[in-house]
Amino acid sequence: MPTYCYRRGNKVISRVFSVAERPQSIMVDGKEYTRSFADERPGVPASKGWPLECVASGVHPSQADSLRDFYKKNGCPTEVSADGNPIYRNAAHRRKALKLRGFKDKASYI
Repeated sequence: MPTYCYRRGNKVISRVFSVAERPQSIMVDGKEYTRSFADERPGVPASKGWPLECVASGVHPSQADSLRDFYKKNGCPTEVSADGNPIYRNAAHRRKALKLRGFKDKASYI
């Protein structure tokens, strides 16, 4: 079930509801919180900028060295964090690295 965000001033809380039951506002401790669409939106690379550490295409930390070697061997040297997440320098680098592993980012630039 999806998670929805609700805001009251600077305080944001999240709650899980089914799509059919999601309310536009909720009461918590006698205070009304209104649904906040802006807080529900995930961050995108443009808001953070480059370089970008990609958790979605990461591997287990024990496999970080193997992933780094794989990228280097295939002509796309890529830094990999200790957590196993590749760090992409720009959109072109990200696209090339994902393609090497058989991933396709439908939200990327073509």
